Amino acid sequence: MIRLTAPVNVHAAEGEKKRRYLRGIAVPWNVEATVMDGTTVKFAKDALPTEGPAPKLIESHDLAQIRGLVTGRTSTDEGMEFEAQIAATRAGDDALALLEMGAIDSVSVGVNPTEWHYDQSGTMVITAGDWMELSLVAVPAFSGARIAEVAATQPTTPEVPKEDTPMAEATNTDVEVEASAPTVPTAPIWATAKKDFQMPSAAEYIAKVLAGGSEWAEFDARLRAAAPDVITTDTPGILPTPIVEPVYNNFRRMRPLVEGMGVRAMPGGGKVFIRPEVTTHTSVGQQVTENTTITQGTFVVSSNQVTKQTFGGYVTISEQDLDWTDPAVLSLVLDDMGRIYANQTDVYACAQFEAGVTQTATLTSATDPGDWAAFVYEAATTILTNSNGHLPNVLIMKPAYFQALGALEDQDGRPLFPTVGPMNAFGSVNAANTDAVAFGLQVIVDRNLVAVGDNNVYVGNSDGFEIFEQIKGAISVDVPSTLSRTIAFRGYLATLMIDDTKFVTRA
Repeated sequence: MIRLTAPVNVHAAEGEKKRRYLRGIAVPWNVEATVMDGTTVKFAKDALPTEGPAPKLIESHDLAQIRGLVTGRTSTDEGMEFEAQIAATRAGDDALALLEMGAIDSVSVGVNPTEWHYDQSGTMVITAGDWMELSLVAVPAFSGARIAEVAATQPTTPEVPKEDTPMAEATNTDVEVEASAPTVPTAPIWATAKKDFQMPSAAEYIAKVLAGGSEWAEFDARLRAAAPDVITTDTPGILPTPIVEPVYNNFRRMRPLVEGMGVRAMPGGGKVFIRPEVTTHTSVGQQVTENTTITQGTFVVSSNQVTKQTFGGYVTISEQDLDWTDPAVLSLVLDDMGRIYANQTDVYACAQFEAGVTQTATLTSATDPGDWAAFVYEAATTILTNSNGHLPNVLIMKPAYFQALGALEDQDGRPLFPTVGPMNAFGSVNAANTDAVAFGLQVIVDRNLVAVGDNNVYVGNSDGFEIFEQIKGAISVDVPSTLSRTIAFRGYLATLMIDDTKFVTRA
C-alpha cells in the first residue's frame, strides 16, 4: 500500500463545534515517493475515489489499531483533502494526545491500485485505486501530504460517523497511459518513507531461504533492490579482450606495371648477365639483272648488360613474442614483408620504365575525348613506324589519368567507356577495377608512376620493357644471446628498356 504522510498542525476547537476530528491533505497529486520494495510511485489527479466505502482511520497501517473513520473526501488541484473522525475510546484519546503534542504529525493512505502505468523514468503512476485506510504515522514520505487542523476536545453529544460523507464531487481527469503494468498487485502498496535495508549475514540469508513463501519473496525483493550495482569497471580482471581475425593489412600485394609487362626468369649465376639484341639487320634487295651480285649486308647482335638489384628487409622478433602471440606474429610479419617487397620492386620498375621512354605525342586536354583519341592514334602510328611494324597493346597511366579516362563522355553525354557497353564502344572502364580496356588497349594504372609533370601516361607495347626477377623469400636465423630470431625477406630484380621505340608518352 502507498503511505503518504504529512506534518500535523494542532488547533484547539472552541464553542459548540468542538469535536474529535482532524482535517488535511491525504495525498498530494503528482508527487513521487519510494515504497518499501524500492518502487517509485505517484498519484495522478483524482486517482482516489470520493465516494464509496469510507476508509478506516488506523495507526501505522495496522488494522488491529482502528482509531476512527474518514468522514469526508474532496479532490482538489493540490491533492485529496480528507476529514476524519476519531472514536471516543481510550486508544482514540491517546492518539489525540500524541497529535496535540506533535509526536504524530503525519498521515499515510493505504491503497489497492486498480489502474496504473509507468512513465518514461520508470515511476509507477497510479490513476485509480481502492482507498482502504488512512493511517496516523510519524515519518512522512510525501512532503505535500499534511494535517491542517486537529480538534482535540470531545463534543457534548458525540457525532456518529457516517459511512461516507463526501466533501465535494471529484472531477475526472484523463491520464495518458504509457505502458501497462505486467502484473496486478495482489496486496496493497504501502507508500511510506523508505528505510535503509541492511545487507543480511549468511545466517540471516539461510534462515529466510528456509522460511520460504511470502517471507522469502519479500526478503528477496528487498535484497535485490539494496544490492549494489556491478559494472564492467568493477571487474576488469575477468573481462576478456577478444581478438577478431584475420589481422587487417591495408597494403595490397600488387605490382601493376611489373605484372602488366610480365616477369622473366633471372639467370642464377653472376651479378651481371647479358641480354642479346639484334641491332643491325641483314640486307635483302632485288636482283634487277640476272647473274649480277645480290645485296650484301651484315648482321650485328649487341650485348645488353643487365645488373641484378637486391631488395630485402629484416626484423628481429623476441622468442617470447614468437611463443605467446595469437595469431602468431611470425606469419603476420612474413605476410607484411611480402607486401612491402612487392611495392618496392614496383617502385623501382616504374622509375626505370619512365626514365627509358623518349618518344612523345600530343595530348592537349585529358578531359576531351577527341584529344584522347588523337593522342592514342598518334602514338600508335609512331610505334608502328619506328619499331619496324609493331603496334601498342598497353595504355599505362597514373591514377589521375584513370579518373579522367573514366569520366569521358561523347557529345550526347553518354560514357565513352561504359561498364555495360554497346557494340561500338571504345572499351569498358569502371571504378571498381583497373583491369580495363580503352581504345582497344589494356589499361595499367600504377600509383608509383611519379615522373615530373603531366606526362605520366604512356602508350606502348609490353615487349619493349623487360623485367627479370628471382624471389628468394624468407630466411630465419636464431640469436641465442638475446633469445630472439631475425627474419629477412629478399629477392633480386633487374629491368631493361630493350626497345624504346615501342613506347610513347605525353609531350
